[in-house]
Amino acid sequence: MSNDTGAATSVLHGCATFGRWLGRRAERRITVLVDSALKDSDIVTTARGLVESPGRQVDFLALTGAGDVQSVIALADQLADSELVIGIGGGSLLDQVKLATVARDDRDARTRLTVSQRSGLIFLPEFTGRKAPLVSIPTTLGTGTEVSGAACLAHPGGKRLVLGMALQPEVAVLDAAATATLPGELLAEGVLEALFRVVSPYIGDHRAAPTEDMLVEAVAERLVGLGHALAAVRPANPSGVVADDALRLEIAKVSGLSHNAWLHHGRNPYAVKGWLLANELSWSLRVRKMTAVAALLPPLWQAIADGESRLGSAARLRQMWERLRMVGPQRLPADPSAGVSALVDAWRIERRLTADTALLDTVAQRTVRAWGTGLPMLGGLGAGDVRRLLSNAVPESGK
Repeated sequence: MSNDTGAATSVLHGCATFGRWLGRRAERRITVLVDSALKDSDIVTTARGLVESPGRQVDFLALTGAGDVQSVIALADQLADSELVIGIGGGSLLDQVKLATVARDDRDARTRLTVSQRSGLIFLPEFTGRKAPLVSIPTTLGTGTEVSGAACLAHPGGKRLVLGMALQPEVAVLDAAATATLPGELLAEGVLEALFRVVSPYIGDHRAAPTEDMLVEAVAERLVGLGHALAAVRPANPSGVVADDALRLEIAKVSGLSHNAWLHHGRNPYAVKGWLLANELSWSLRVRKMTAVAALLPPLWQAIADGESRLGSAARLRQMWERLRMVGPQRLPADPSAGVSALVDAWRIERRLTADTALLDTVAQRTVRAWGTGLPMLGGLGAGDVRRLLSNAVPESGK
């Protein structure tokens, strides 16, 4: 069983279902990769009990940190004898495991991951594949990496986005126990991340696609509803956990659904310029990605509403926001920029950043180098355009 045909990930709900799946497998040499911070967690203990059985050789490896291209290649070599790989952790760990399992079995993919280039985007060819099946058990929400054909990879020059259907895990296991200790602030950021992923291609592409648009609008409305429900039960302490298992599981399900190919079928693949800017901003300021997204969204949407067509369609932004603002306990402001600011604040997501002038200049230059100046991703946006957006998103310290 190998993911070399672009088949969708099979999603299993609950570890009991995963146990039945394991019981039908013939693989004897299994490697379980876990985030070192979670090695004594309930979800890892449960998984260990399911995987270990007579006749199986099971290796448990704990990974520390976000990893980079060197650690991914080293991990690929460690997995040389594995017949089945299981990853348990957040988005960073699962991205490492996805990349390592493909790099283990495909020399061309390994070369593409390690070659020096200025572009922030790496495509893996359609024929890329892995031999050992991969099972992902996510312990965070929002990235949806447990079902996606995308992964982030840190390089000395910044973070790159790797795309390829071979990166999709064969199986994803969603279990409420996996997110039981996740702080409420990270749950809220997870909802925003999935929402940002769903609506950005819709707004960024000027073309109408009736069926796909309907699906995106339904998923986006569901995410906003879940975000409001989460805000209503979150403890005042940002690090407090949310005891509602059913709510966390629903967020996990819709987070994965945000990667569904039908939502984005036929859209411009480079209609997500806000993600590119947020990626470089978070990397340079050393903040979480969703802190950067939350800071960037209001000025990004303001620019689109003001007619900056390279960033997206003002009409489609208004169409989407008019639906989303009606979801929840009270209507949000009709203006998309003011409205999304109010939404982020209502969900208690931090969005206030500061940086000095030189650093923002560097972010703008890095963004254009990685995604523009001859590369198609920025769609003609130059350093000055990027710098203005950054100035509106991040007040300069000392001013």
